[in-house]
Formats: sequence, structure tokens, C-alpha cells
Amino acid sequence: MNSLFDWLPELQRLGFHPGSAWWLLLLPLALLTFLPRWRRRATLVHASTEDLAAAGRSWVGRVRWLPPSLRIVGIILLIVCIARPIKANERSQVFVEGIAIQSVIDRSGSMRALDFELAGGRVDRLTAVKKVLTDFIEGDDDLMGRPDDLVGLITFAGFADTVSPLTLDHPYVIDALDKVRIATEQSEDGTAIGDAIALAVERLRELDERGDAAGRRIKSRVIVLLTDGENNAGDLDPLIAAEIASAFDVRIYAIGVGSNGVAPVPARDAFGRQVMGRQRVSIDEETLRAVADATGGKYFRATNTDSLRRIYTEIDELEKTTTEQRRYRSYRDLAVQPLSLGGLQLPPLLLIALLLLATEQLLIHTRFRTLP
Repeated sequence: MNSLFDWLPELQRLGFHPGSAWWLLLLPLALLTFLPRWRRRATLVHASTEDLAAAGRSWVGRVRWLPPSLRIVGIILLIVCIARPIKANERSQVFVEGIAIQSVIDRSGSMRALDFELAGGRVDRLTAVKKVLTDFIEGDDDLMGRPDDLVGLITFAGFADTVSPLTLDHPYVIDALDKVRIATEQSEDGTAIGDAIALAVERLRELDERGDAAGRRIKSRVIVLLTDGENNAGDLDPLIAAEIASAFDVRIYAIGVGSNGVAPVPARDAFGRQVMGRQRVSIDEETLRAVADATGGKYFRATNTDSLRRIYTEIDELEKTTTEQRRYRSYRDLAVQPLSLGGLQLPPLLLIALLLLATEQLLIHTRFRTLP
């Protein structure tokens, strides 16, 4: 029974060529043509009852139905071959128009502020960003995930640095994100927003030259810029960097991160002990909004973990991947091509028909020609 059920999908793909299927109308005519001959053969009058008894006892007499049966089946298969039996082979191909998402994350010293929460406990801004961005990439309850999108990671403080190239290897990106640390040295601290945007645009522009972009259609290129401060380092003004992004059709979603007013920040007192200080939240929202507007993007403000998650959910909705599935069907002519049915390989139907007719002719001209 299992093998029969295995054959059912295969049988559903069998059919006949529409322009030749009418030949099947000859099948009843063929049966009607041979039926009277069969009856006459069965009602022949023998010269003596001894001959009839002898013929019935011989093996030839017992299989006297074989030659006409071979002929009927052979001619039926010939008619079927003329009707052009076919088997449909269907395959599908999925075309994905993905999005290239370059995440640009601020890791300057101010990201140490403890004004976000995770699992009921206070955490610094960078830790909260890591968690929400990971959920954005992988997917979570309210985030779809980006399985078909290229994702890259750039971090910046006093200078910008590529942490992960744009890739579909999302576990690699998440592992690189997990290793990002807040700048602690004075020499590397700062907020180079303009340089970070320019580097992100350059990485997105390189997609046209990279091999892993071949065969994939990039629907759009976006930068998700996340910072908690003002541009105070680097060589490039953020607005000029935004103009460069616009010239390469790169859209920027800018997110200002930080609570309103002042935020608690861990610090060291004169004795080296860790104490909790206060830091004024200073985000250049005007510049970030102008950067987003110049590129057709949008500016968001995240004052806590929940609002940051809502922002990424909205970006999820704004930047959707397009998936298109195309089906292709090819046909095998079973009259002249082998048939595979549930793992069983059958020869072409035309070959079977010719073998049956040849066997029938061989039989009637040898042993069976002595039959009364």
C-alpha cells in the first residue's frame, strides 16, 4: 500500500498532448475489431473430438489466448503512443528582492548611561541596542527577522570601523555585534557621525562590485544609524555625508537613543571606587532629522528599551523583502522516453508495443500455427 501511495503523485502528472489526445477514440474501435475474431477462434469446429481433447490437454492449447492478447495490447499501446502520452515535471524557483541593511552603532563613552532596562534590570544603552538589534536580525515575537537581507555592522566613536561586512551569514554578524565594546580610552572616544555614514555608504556601494551580490536583486539600500550624541569628531559633516548617501540612493533611518533630561552614568571617584554620576542627555536631533529627511528616511527617538523595539518594528514594516516564486513545467514524451514511476524504471511505450507485436508474430509463425 505504501508503494501505491508513493505512485499517486507520479500518476497525477501523467497526461496526453492536447493536440493528439483524440487518437484515443480509436481504442474502443480496436477492441471491437478484435473481439469477433476472439469469439470465432473460441467456436471453431474440430474434425474430431480426439483432436479437440488433445489440443486442450497440451500447454499450447491452454495458452492459445496469448497471441491475440499480445496483439491487442500491442495495438492499444501503439494508439496510446500516437496520442503522445506525456509526464509533467514541475520545478519552482524563488526570486528574492532583499534589502541591504547597514547598521551603524555608536559605541562612544556616553553609551555607558544606564537609562535602559532588560528583564527588569538597568543596563547601558549599548547592551539594550545589542539585544534589540539581534532580535531585529533573527526575529522575535514582534519582529519578523531579516533572513533574506544582507546585514552589515559598522561601529563608531572617535572614528568609524567596519565590524562585519554586508552578508547573509547573520550568526557571524550577531557574534561580531556581541563583541562590540564601549570606547574606554580617551584617544578613541568621540562621536564621528559623518564619517560613519560615509563609510556605510561606501560599503553599500561596493555591493555592485562584490560577488555575493551577484544573483541577488537588491531592492533597496538602507542605513540604520543609532547614536546618543552630537557629531564632535571625524572629518565629514553629517549633512554632507547625507548628501552622498542620497546620491547613491541610500536611505537613512536615524535613531536618537537616550532618556530625557539626565541619565545615570557609572563613574570612578578619587579612590577608584565605582559611583553613580549624572549625565545630561544631549542628542543633536535637528541634525539627525535633517540627515534622515535628506535621504528619504525617517528620524526616531528611543527613550527606553520598549520604544527602541517599537522603532525597529516600524522599520521592519517600512523595509519589506519581496519574494516571488516562479513555476516551470517541462514534459517527457513517454512514447519514446523511459518512464520513472515511484522508483520503477519502465522502457518507452513504443518499445513495449513493438516487442509485444514482434512476440505475437513469432508465436503465430512457430508453435501456435499448429493450433486448430
